[in-house]
Amino acid sequence: VQLQASGGGSVRSGGSLRLSCTASGFKFDRYVIGWFRQAPGKEREGVSCISGAFGRTYYADSVKGRFTISRDNARSTAYPQMNDLRPDDTAVYYCAAGTIEIISDSSWYDYWGQGTQVTVSS
Repeated sequence: VQLQASGGGSVRSGGSLRLSCTASGFKFDRYVIGWFRQAPGKEREGVSCISGAFGRTYYADSVKGRFTISRDNARSTAYPQMNDLRPDDTAVYYCAAGTIEIISDSSWYDYWGQGTQVTVSS
């Protein structure tokens, strides 16, 4: 089982990034894909998740209206599109696969990727 997160980088405030999470080794369309982030000195925070078959989406209040998550089950890949980025979005972003549509509790996620750094400067 492997999850590979990519697409991070450095942008100015107001900029955009599109992350990717590519999975292998399990039935991708049966799993919820969640995105979490952790900034230095802060606890890990749930950002968004998308359900497997029907693509139901959930967002943290802090990113609602700015981030959009989608998935391509044929490519076993999920994509959070992050627009209007702010300095407080700076963090390492992790993707994870689980069976519960939840972002408030990361313990429900079984598989985790290695993280990709997003840095937003003002």
